[in-house]
Amino acid sequence: MWLVVFFDLPTETKKERKAAAGFRKNLVKDGFTMFQYSAYVRHCPSKENADAHVGRINRLVPSKGEIAILRVTDKQFGEMVIYRGEDDKPKGEVWIQLSLF
Repeated sequence: MWLVVFFDLPTETKKERKAAAGFRKNLVKDGFTMFQYSAYVRHCPSKENADAHVGRINRLVPSKGEIAILRVTDKQFGEMVIYRGEDDKPKGEVWIQLSLF
């Protein structure tokens, strides 16, 4: 099972930015990996383990903002389709297939 945590936290004031950064740091400390800037994922081997992580997140929720947690199976997570635009990084060396004819 995978947990996906989505959040939209205010960052207008210094206090709000600190709370948002603290929430992200605590997610990472709990084993989550950043998927996108405000979406973090973590694999959980069982429903009970996922419940424990959801409970920890519940205790970390800042006073302002919105947090959503989605549980998906390994199969559902594996069927995710991801599109990435071209990046500005230079491409590595291109290998050309050797032709013997």
